[in-house]
Parts: sequence; C-alpha cells; structure tokens
Amino acid sequence: MRKEPIVALIYDFDGTLSPGNMQEFGFIQAIGKSPEEFWRMSDEIAKGQDASNILAYMKLMFDEAKKAGIKLRREDFRKFGEKIELFSGVKEWFGAVKRYGKSRGVKIEHYINSSGLAEMIEGTPIAREFKRIFACSFLYNENGEAIWPGVAVDYTAKTQFLFKINKGILSIRDNKRVNESQLEEKKRIPFTHMIYFGDGETDVPCMKIVKMFGGNSIAVYNPAMEKKKKTAQKLLRQKRVNFITPADYTVGSRTYGLVCAIIDKIRTEYELQKLA
Repeated sequence: MRKEPIVALIYDFDGTLSPGNMQEFGFIQAIGKSPEEFWRMSDEIAKGQDASNILAYMKLMFDEAKKAGIKLRREDFRKFGEKIELFSGVKEWFGAVKRYGKSRGVKIEHYINSSGLAEMIEGTPIAREFKRIFACSFLYNENGEAIWPGVAVDYTAKTQFLFKINKGILSIRDNKRVNESQLEEKKRIPFTHMIYFGDGETDVPCMKIVKMFGGNSIAVYNPAMEKKKKTAQKLLRQKRVNFITPADYTVGSRTYGLVCAIIDKIRTEYELQKLA
C-alpha cells in the first residue's frame, strides 16, 4: 500500500469550470458569428450527415476560420483560450485543495476530461494546474497550422480517460495498456479515490462510472441559471451523482467544504484498510 493515498479530481470544462462554451469567449466573435449561429450551424452539420457533434464543431471551426482568414496554430488557439471566463474562485481552487490534501496526508492531482479543445484550455491561466488535459485536439502541418481533427472526445469517449487515470496512463493514443488486466491493488488511483465534476447530460456516463465504483460524482451548476440547477437536481434524483453544488470554488464555499469532507473520508478509509 502507498505511503499516502492519491486522490484524483477530474473536471469537465465548459459549464463546470467556465460559465460557457470556450469557443464563445473570442473565437466565434472573430469569425463574425454569434454563439447561437455557430452552434446552430454545427448542429445542422451533425444532423444533416448523422455525424458526431464533436467532429461537426471542429470541422466548422476549421472552415469558418479559413473563410475569415484566421490561422489556427497552437499559439492562436492559446490566445483565444486566454479570454475564457472562469467561475468564481477557480484560479485559486487547485492550490487550495492541494494544500488541504497535504495537511491530511493525501496527494491531490487535478485532471481535465473535456469535449472542448485542449489547445484552448492550454491558454487559460489554470492550464499548469493539471497533471493531464484529456480533450479534443487537432493535427498540424509542417507550418504548424491545424489541418484535421486529431482527437475527438464525445460523452462516451470520456469514460476511457477514467480508466487511464485509474491505471496511471497519460497517453491519449495508448489503447493497449488501458485494456490489460491489472490487479486492483496495482492500479495507481482506485475509483474510490476519484472525485468527478460535471455539469450536465454529457457527463452522465463518467458520473455513473465513478459513483458505481465507489468514487464521488458532483454535479455543479451556474447559480445564475435556474435551468442548470434543475439539471443538477434531476441528476441527483436519478442517482447519477452523489452531490450537487453551485459552481463557486472559493475557499469557504459549499464546493470546497464538500471536497474537503470527501478527502477526509478517503483518508479515514485508507487508514482503516491498513488495519485490516
């Protein structure tokens, strides 16, 4: 048994750490569209060709940027990422939780598991806080320009990353080690040591898996939007999640208190296991 337990906090991004879709904080405006227009066009591509919603939005970003004469290099995506708004307390959250974990003899690791773009998340001030950002990304040509989707992460694809975190695999490409049989005690982070944060229906498979295997799933909601609160309440009623909380990440918030209590519980159960 490890000297100290590792606890993984795994976050969706849009609607969970940020109040909107990341494309809405600069990119959509730069191509001369409104968010409503962009998402309508994206949905029309997906419906019209019975295609993935994720690949549809990535294709639309690529096509519309080209029409507007906007280059899509990694640094361009990161510049758009710098404009993404974050919920209250998010910037300080990761350090605060790590400090609390350390005070309880628990190692805290933060991960992103998102259908958004890794390149844009990398432009946010919180990018350095994550051990790994599992998200969509593009392939690039010799000039460093996006030419094709490289990774598309839909709501079911997100579940694979839980098993990678479980086994300590950080490669997106790896599809061998993640499927190899491994004794539970050899797995780097058991599901019981996972806390999953999401805001809606696309997070349900991940929420269910973490909860089913003894971890904790938390549905967060924008307190300014009644519809989001109702979605979270529905997930709780349906037993998809363990808890719901407003998307306020400040120290002293319900979210902070909830996570600290879960860390305490994990630490206590870890100590009891050692006595077995």
